[in-house]
Amino acid sequence: MQKDTVQGGMASGNGSSVTQFILLGLTQQPELQLLLFLLFLGTYVVSVVGNLGLIVLIVLNPHLHTPMYYFLFNLSFTDLCYSSIITNHPPPPPGPRLMSFVNQNIISYAECMAQLFFFAFFVIDECCIFTSMAYD
Repeated sequence: MQKDTVQGGMASGNGSSVTQFILLGLTQQPELQLLLFLLFLGTYVVSVVGNLGLIVLIVLNPHLHTPMYYFLFNLSFTDLCYSSIITNHPPPPPGPRLMSFVNQNIISYAECMAQLFFFAFFVIDECCIFTSMAYD
């Protein structure tokens, strides 16, 4: 670890810290913001409905309680989790991450790191499930 040295009364080194990030979205053009919001919202809704449908189908149908469907259940659950982690913001304001297409959105450093951790966790989990499915 490098210590700051004092030269001429001023400390050298970076003393700043990041406390929050401002998410600007993909574009600043209002007509494209609404179109992108609807496109990503539609993709997210299809993903959630598809994954929840598969999960409910596997749970309710006793004929689907085989190892391959166990892996598909876990794969759907993992996909649902990590797509929700990226798309949604924790419950306090400013609301869903998709809203950053429409207005300015702020996320704290701790929230950003927690979101990154859970996203990486679920992506690695999905890779492990794919590996297990390949051996099955």
